[in-house]
Amino acid sequence: MWSHTKALYISCVIISELWLCSRAELFTAISDVEPLLETHKRIIDDLHYYIDKEETRLQVLKKHLNMYKQEHVKALEDVPNYLGNPVNAFTLIKRLTTDLDYIEDSIKKGTEYIKNITMTHEGVKYPTLEDLTGAAQALTRLQDTYQLEVSELAEGKLNGVVYREDDSSVHHTPMSASDCYELGRALYIEMDYTNALSWMMEALRKYKEENEPHPFSEGDILEYISFAHHLLGDSRTAMEWTKKLLEVDPKHPRARGNISHYQKAIDESLKKRRETGEEEEKPKRTKVDVLSENERLSYEALCRGEMKIPPEIAMRLKCRYLTENHPFLKIAPIKMEQMYIKPDIIIFHEVIYDDEIEHIKELSKPRFRRATVHDPTTGNRVPAQYRISKSAWLLDEESPIVARVSRRVRDFTGLSLESAEELQVVNYGIGGHYEPHYDFGRKGEQTSFGESNGNRIATVLFYMSEVAQGGATVFTELGLSLFPVHRAAAFWLNLHPSGEGDLATRHAACPVLQGSKWVSNKWIHQVGQELIKPCDLEYQEEGIIRQIPKPMPKSLS
Repeated sequence: MWSHTKALYISCVIISELWLCSRAELFTAISDVEPLLETHKRIIDDLHYYIDKEETRLQVLKKHLNMYKQEHVKALEDVPNYLGNPVNAFTLIKRLTTDLDYIEDSIKKGTEYIKNITMTHEGVKYPTLEDLTGAAQALTRLQDTYQLEVSELAEGKLNGVVYREDDSSVHHTPMSASDCYELGRALYIEMDYTNALSWMMEALRKYKEENEPHPFSEGDILEYISFAHHLLGDSRTAMEWTKKLLEVDPKHPRARGNISHYQKAIDESLKKRRETGEEEEKPKRTKVDVLSENERLSYEALCRGEMKIPPEIAMRLKCRYLTENHPFLKIAPIKMEQMYIKPDIIIFHEVIYDDEIEHIKELSKPRFRRATVHDPTTGNRVPAQYRISKSAWLLDEESPIVARVSRRVRDFTGLSLESAEELQVVNYGIGGHYEPHYDFGRKGEQTSFGESNGNRIATVLFYMSEVAQGGATVFTELGLSLFPVHRAAAFWLNLHPSGEGDLATRHAACPVLQGSKWVSNKWIHQVGQELIKPCDLEYQEEGIIRQIPKPMPKSLS
C-alpha cells in the first residue's frame, strides 16, 4: 500500500514542479499539454488503488471493532462466567496484545487515534506478551491434564461439553485462525514444539476456511509446521511440509535453504544410525517434567476424577455433626464428613459465609502478588511454572471478619492458633494449578516460615467459590480427589504424632478448566499444641507411605 501511496505523492510533486517551472508555457502548445494526460491517468490509477486499499483496511478495522464490541457485551453479561472460560481469557489477552499491534500498524502513524489507543493511559491495564505466553501454556496444561483435543478446544468443547453462543449459562466464541496461530507461535517461542505443531495445524485448517485478510500468510503457518517437525527430530516430514510451502509460495525467501538444512540433518542421522546400529530415531520430548511418570499419571487421573479410594477405606468413612472441641459447638454443631482415614482428611461444611467471603476477597485484591514456592536450597520464595495463581496474606488484627474466621478454625480443629500463619487468600488464574507438593518443611530444606514456631502441623483449606470444572485438591499417594465445595473447608494433619512429616499428605491443586477458583488457607504450626497434640514417643520414619495402584496411560488401558 505504501509503495503506491508514495507513487501517488511523487506524481503530485511532479505535477507541482511542472506547473511551477513552466506554467507560463504549457498552454501555448497543445503538444506540451498532451503528456500530462499520461500523468493524469497515473494519478487516477493510483487514487483508485489507494482508495481500494483504504476501503479494505477500513473493512478489517470495522471487523475488529464489531468483534470487540460483541465480545465486550457478552463479557459484561456475566464477567466471572465469561472469564472462567480459558478460551475466552486467552483470546481477550490476544486481542489486547498481538491484535492491538496489528490494529496500530493498520492506522497511519502520527494520527490522533494512535495517540489515544497506545498504552500511555495512566491507570489502564494492558496485558503483555508474557501474559499471552502464560495463557497459551495454560491451555496446553488443560489439554494434557483433561485429555482435550486441540480441534475440540478450538471449537469450544471443554471436557466433552459444547459451549454454544445461544446457551445463556456460558459464553464462548470459537477460536479463529489468528487465535490458533498466535497460540502456536507463543508455544514455539517457548520451545514447546509438540503443542506448537498441534495449534499450527489447527491454524492452517481454519485459515483455509476463513476467506478474509490476516496479518500472516499460509506460508508463515507452513514454515512453522515444517520447522517444528524438524526440531522434534523428524526432518523427513519437515522436508515434505517445506515442499508444500514452495507450492504455495515459490519465492519464499527461506524455504529452499531450509530444504538443504533438513537434507543435511537427514544424512547425518542416517550416518549415525549406520555407525551405531540404532533403529529409527524417536521424536524428541520438548517438555521437562519435574514429576515422575507414575505420579504424573496419578495426578492427572485424579484431576479428571477417574480414581477412587480403596474400598476398605471407603466403607469405614462416616458423616456426623461435630459437637466437641468448643462449648459453642454444642448449640451450633458443624457438619463433618470423613474423606480418608490415616491420614484423617475431613471436610467441614458451611464454615465460611458469603458475606465473609466477599469481604476477604475485596480485602485481598489490592494486595495480590504472583504466588511463590519455597526454594529448598535457599529457603527464599520464588515464582514457578508449577504454581500459577495470585495470593495475599491477611492479619486477624486488621479485620474483625478475618479474626472471626480464624476463631472458627480454632473451634472446629481443636488446635491452638498461637503460632498459626496469617490467612492466605488465593485466586487461580487461567488454567491455574499447583503441582504435587508438601505443606510441611522436609529435613534438610530451608523454609521461609523458619523454625521458631515449629513445622506446619495442620492445613485448613477454605473453598470460597464454585468451580464449574476442574480445580480439585488431589492427594497423589492416597488416590483421593476433593472437588471444591463452596463454603466448606478441608482439614488434615501434615505431621505424624512423632513430629515427622507424613508423606501421604502430598497433594496438588488441579488446573481450573472452567470457572474461577478462590480459596484461603490457614497453616497451623507445632508451637502451642504441646498439650493438645503431644508428641508420640514412638519414632516414625518420614519415608513410610502407602502404595496405591497407579493408573495406566489412556492409550494402553
